[in-house]
Amino acid sequence: MRAMKLLLGIIGVLISISLSAKSISGIVTDESNHPIPGVSITIKGTTHGTSTNIDGKYTIEAEKGDILVYAFVGMISQKIEVKNQTHINVTLVTDQVNINEVVVICDEESEINLSGNVSGIEIRGASSIKASKSAMAFYQYETMPNMNYNTEGYSTINENNYKNAIESPVSTFSIDVDAASYSNVRRFLTNGQKPPMDAVRIEEMINYFNYNYNQPIGEHPFAIHHEIAACPWNKENLLLHIGLQGKKIETENLPASNLVFLLDVSGSMSSQNKLPLLKKAFKLLVNQLRSEDKVAIVVYAGSSGLVLPSTNGNKKETILNSLNKLNAGGSTAGASGLKLAYKVARKNFIDGGNNRIILATDGDFNVGTSSNAEMERLIEKERENGVFISVLGFGMGNYKDDKMEIIADKGNGNYSYIDNILEAKKVLVNEFGGTLFTIAKDVKIQIEFNPAIVEEYRLIGYENRMLNKEDFENDKKDAGELGSGHNVTALYEIKLAKTNQKGQNLKYQNTELNATALSKNEIATVKFRYKNPDERKSILMTEEIPMKVVSDNTLSENYRFSAAVAGFGLLLRDSQHKGKCNYKMLIDLAQNSKGKDEEGYRSEFIRLMKLAKHL
Repeated sequence: MRAMKLLLGIIGVLISISLSAKSISGIVTDESNHPIPGVSITIKGTTHGTSTNIDGKYTIEAEKGDILVYAFVGMISQKIEVKNQTHINVTLVTDQVNINEVVVICDEESEINLSGNVSGIEIRGASSIKASKSAMAFYQYETMPNMNYNTEGYSTINENNYKNAIESPVSTFSIDVDAASYSNVRRFLTNGQKPPMDAVRIEEMINYFNYNYNQPIGEHPFAIHHEIAACPWNKENLLLHIGLQGKKIETENLPASNLVFLLDVSGSMSSQNKLPLLKKAFKLLVNQLRSEDKVAIVVYAGSSGLVLPSTNGNKKETILNSLNKLNAGGSTAGASGLKLAYKVARKNFIDGGNNRIILATDGDFNVGTSSNAEMERLIEKERENGVFISVLGFGMGNYKDDKMEIIADKGNGNYSYIDNILEAKKVLVNEFGGTLFTIAKDVKIQIEFNPAIVEEYRLIGYENRMLNKEDFENDKKDAGELGSGHNVTALYEIKLAKTNQKGQNLKYQNTELNATALSKNEIATVKFRYKNPDERKSILMTEEIPMKVVSDNTLSENYRFSAAVAGFGLLLRDSQHKGKCNYKMLIDLAQNSKGKDEEGYRSEFIRLMKLAKHL
């Protein structure tokens, strides 16, 4: 009888608890009313919690009287008491972050001691933090190892200096639509660290964002835009903005794809921000595939293997099941994986289609062929046969940015760094066509400045994309690719000639300006060369840029926002050319030019600058 009473009492308590708990849902947004994915929502004093999805929405079970804590990196946390609500919407505002304040997000229920040193950042006055598995959704970072063991690799960047327009009137470079540098920089800043100087490639930061250029209407697959105004960080100079807009092809009209997913499943990929995030990212891509598309999966660790033979895109369950079964372990035989992936791509080649390998890795090729030169030769050979390669980078600590940049560059593909699921959505869903479908290859830009107007000029960024003057007309010289709907932006800082320059007298030759230079009101002539994806002969486009300086109050949003991003890059690199750049000026410039910002990328950029200001 006693046992029965005890049992009934326990049941009564459980019923009471279940009746008092209720489901609360809502959406979390920023000051600009954009949804924020990955916000941690926990019940104060417990490890119970959840996080917002990619649309900023959440659902949590809570009882009346519970305190819900809403937290996100770089933003002020909010605490809300549960009363009779079933729907709670929250707006988070940007925090003025102190360098000693660090948020650690865990991948499982654990207690982390934050005393001491984390990733080279000293933590003072911190005890321990409890975090739940569900708190991990957006910035999927682990505590980094001590920086003494950091083996991340970046190619050296020697910043472009000014060139004299009489001595060197021509500037030639390859376009670059990669965006890996921006998301990698974001990873460092969100972790409370300034990025290494060579991790900051300013052209990739500028080209991370879409600009509202008009679509091409003529025979060529892209349109040219240009604008000149006073340089924001040096009012004595001008800033020339040049933009290319690629023709957007609707998904249903894109050619059929023969894709090979080449996935690194070595032991170095076991972290939450590597293979687990990789699998989530590729699931987003699989959902974009059509029945006429094909995909195969090749993996490599200690050895390489074919996990999924080429399968039609409408068999999504089969493809997803193959992804779900992947686990990390072993060393990194990257070279053998590349060779097998190319073999599979050639076997399933689609004439007139998009034949492409998508390599996903942290770039740590440590077994077998690992020299950059050997990989370059393999990739260059295969690209001539019509198989291109794009690269998605994951993780940190042993991240090999330099190798992945080379692979994408030589393989006629794009290179992106995936630091969170929202970035995966941007690259593989929002920019699906631009990421996978090339509309023009070997795109080169050559600008001839008029020395009668221009004394000196400096290209901002593109240091790793510079070409010799003679490379412009050499169709054997590889250059960058432009994808469907992609745009490319380049900025030149220009010092004007104080008087009409006449030329210069040298011992063995004389340099004289001709009548065209002296009489025409042109600041420069811009030339473009490109090839159609399946052709070997280039096509030339030429356009003159008149000397027409736009006033500050009529500048386009494209010009102002790209200038703000360039200025941010100059500050991060501590460039000798940063002039009067400062965070307040750049934040104001970006804030006043972010436009509609439907996806929230520009608002996020402004938050990053505010965060960097305090580092």
